[in-house]
Amino acid sequence: MRHTFTLTSALFSALASVLASALCAALFALALGGCGGGGGSGGSGGSAASNASTPSTAGPTVTNTTPTPQALAANAVRVTVDAGVSNVPNMPFVSLTLCAPGTAQCQTIDHVLVDTGSWGVRVFASQLPASMALPQQKDASGNLVAECMQFFNGFTWGAVKLADLQIAGEKAASLPVQVIDPNYASVPSDCASVGVARNTPAMLQANGILGIGVFKHDCGANCVAQALPGTYYGCSGTACTSIALAEALQVANPIPYFAADNNGSLLSLPAVAGGAQSVTGQLVFGIGTQSNNTLGSAQVIGVSPSSGTFTTVHDGTTYSRSILDSGSTGLFFRSSALPVCASPNNAYYCPASTEQLSAMIQGVNGSTSAVNFGVANANAVAQTYAGDSALPLLAGPAFVTPSIFDWGLPFFYGRNVYAAIEQQPTPGGSGPYVAY
Repeated sequence: MRHTFTLTSALFSALASVLASALCAALFALALGGCGGGGGSGGSGGSAASNASTPSTAGPTVTNTTPTPQALAANAVRVTVDAGVSNVPNMPFVSLTLCAPGTAQCQTIDHVLVDTGSWGVRVFASQLPASMALPQQKDASGNLVAECMQFFNGFTWGAVKLADLQIAGEKAASLPVQVIDPNYASVPSDCASVGVARNTPAMLQANGILGIGVFKHDCGANCVAQALPGTYYGCSGTACTSIALAEALQVANPIPYFAADNNGSLLSLPAVAGGAQSVTGQLVFGIGTQSNNTLGSAQVIGVSPSSGTFTTVHDGTTYSRSILDSGSTGLFFRSSALPVCASPNNAYYCPASTEQLSAMIQGVNGSTSAVNFGVANANAVAQTYAGDSALPLLAGPAFVTPSIFDWGLPFFYGRNVYAAIEQQPTPGGSGPYVAY
């Protein structure tokens, strides 16, 4: 499950690049979220991370790079971090195509957020032509299915419909997707009470979401056992009532429904020294299925089969609900050692100079990996890198609880990051796991 929040400041909004922590992914089982990430190098290690942090005396170096075109295989799609829909930094985008099932009535949608911290495809009804009629999902009782997808301070609302999805050379037939539409039926009160409606691209800050995390469906067994308020609904006319829903009918991660390359994904982005106007990488489908998605020496980090989380130890603090989340725009975790920016920028950290920090990631499989990352003064970043979309040194404490360390997109810069889907065999063992 994903959560979202937008952080604004007078300084940031005055710049060409709006620094906002826009879309962060967390898990349904956590019932909360945070946005996060951390740039740096990683490697194996057997002990907890050092509690000491070393301030950097040198300021950040301005680095604006021109993306190098990549030759893409049939199982890969280009990923771009750019200004996107709303000039929000650290958002990776792809284009995908949806078609009415079994037809050539199709629509390609660009600037869809790549999100390894959620599961399922979400697009806007306003982006689909009226001539492309997608059939609506029905439950076992014949109810038309709709969904309220809860974000941290808001929600998306719309019908669950069936579409053939095409991305790169991969296809998933009759995939359940959420078609976000504020005009569908009437938004139930227990959905509307969640917070702000994110039912337009401007409010969501993307033209859709491609959720490709470690689970197959966006609610899973939680929604099979009982009707959960603010989740799935059966609708008749304008009235919608909470329902339980079989996993096969829920909004789905498309990858396990591909004919091949269906056990996970690899997100590869170039390293960014301090900031870049845009960067280009690739999203490769499958793990160990082709020559371009081998695990190699990647460290396999087992995650909880129920929540998708692992443990991070940093500065003597254990964060037991940690995630690797490309849908988050920075590194988000609580730390008493880092000064918080003055209001209204208090979602971010503002150390006097860039801090070089370390942490230890621990998987449920016993695997450990040391990670180094930097945290810069967010106000200085806004001034130095005005107009840049790739900012690897953003971090803050916003909205996360003490148990969460959300490694967002800055962690992905300069790495190949894998997400293995539950119950799917891979050379690194069956999912769920993450690796890098």
